[in-house]
Order: sequence, then structure tokens, then C-alpha cells
Amino acid sequence: MPGIFSKIIAGEIPCYKVAENEHCFAFLDINPLKKGHTLVVPKKEVDYLFDLDDADYIELQKFAKRIAIAIKKEIPCKRIGEVVLGFEVPHAHIHLIPVNTEGEIDFKNPKLRLEKEEMQQIADAIGKHLS
Repeated sequence: MPGIFSKIIAGEIPCYKVAENEHCFAFLDINPLKKGHTLVVPKKEVDYLFDLDDADYIELQKFAKRIAIAIKKEIPCKRIGEVVLGFEVPHAHIHLIPVNTEGEIDFKNPKLRLEKEEMQQIADAIGKHLS
């Protein structure tokens, strides 16, 4: 049975899509730590990031880099933090989070509550920086 991220990729569950290619998909986290907090996932359903074969892992990291650069162009921040945890959803994924300090990347911090319109606006704005 497909997991939640596979259902998002297939369009069965709505999301705020930032971008996709043949192998990867990026969408906003619905419980973001910061505006622009984006999840990058392989389209292949693999539970743990480091179980991806080398080619898929490299493809995912290259895609994540493109997304991170686009986020930084749109969201004012010093850096884009990259976090891999993988406990909450059994599908490999990378969190890309715009941050100005290390403390902003703590998952114990309160999550933002953004309106649907603002989420869509953020996703579209980040996506426009991708060519």
C-alpha cells in the first residue's frame, strides 16, 4: 500500500508543490518551522534515505540543491538548512529549511500556521526561481 508521500506524488493527496522531475518531487511542509520549509523526496518509495542506491541518492541531492538555491532566492535567510530524520514518514525525505540561526532548525520549536493562500503563494514563488 502506497504511503502518504507516494500518494502526494501521485496527486491523490493535495500539496503545495514546488517542483518535480523524473525522479524527485518537492513540496512545502504543511507544518513548517519557517516559511519556505520544503520537503524533497525521491519518487521511488524507499523508507530510509541511506538505503537509496547511489544513483538515486545523488539525483535526490542534486535536486535538493536546486530547490535550496530557489528557496534562498525567495525567502530572506542566511542559509538553507538540510535535515534528514525520517522518523515521521516511512519514505526517504530531506527537509530544506530557511534559517538565520541554528536554533531555528529545532523540530521542538512551534510550527507555523499559514493560510492555504499563503502556502500556495510561497510554493509558486519558490518555483518561479527554477528554470
